[in-house]
Amino acid sequence: MKRIIREKEHRLDPEIYRGEIIVSFTLCVKDRKELFNQSEIFNTFESQLIIELKKYECDSYIYLFMPDHVHLLLSGKNHNFDIKKCLDRFKQKTGYWLYNQLPEYKWQKDYYDHILRKDEDLIVQTKYILNNPVRAGIVDYWKKYKMKGSTVYNLAEWD
Repeated sequence: MKRIIREKEHRLDPEIYRGEIIVSFTLCVKDRKELFNQSEIFNTFESQLIIELKKYECDSYIYLFMPDHVHLLLSGKNHNFDIKKCLDRFKQKTGYWLYNQLPEYKWQKDYYDHILRKDEDLIVQTKYILNNPVRAGIVDYWKKYKMKGSTVYNLAEWD
């Protein structure tokens, strides 16, 4: 008899992701394969992210695509909006793109997330994400890393 393995549910209640909260997400490429090392792939995924952010009325304080994973710092624009639904739709659309264009790559099934508490500093969290390529030894200064963006901040003005 064939055993059916069911994917486990995400660890937090979906209702937690609604509203004007700020959530930090890390999405990994399955088997940590390096996918985001070409600007064309980044541009495709960035475009899809912007579409979903607009559709679900969410903002991205920062998004940064490392070679084998993605960091997102997302927030709903008011109390009705569903950040998890926005993220899940982004993963679904880009996963379908991968299936058709680069079938050897897939998203890891789940993702790591962290809801920022009121006392956590948004700027500190944003700078931590921006310095990920520096800590990884890819660049010596975060502004040199190209695969990043924000729908909130003008990163060119940051020091």
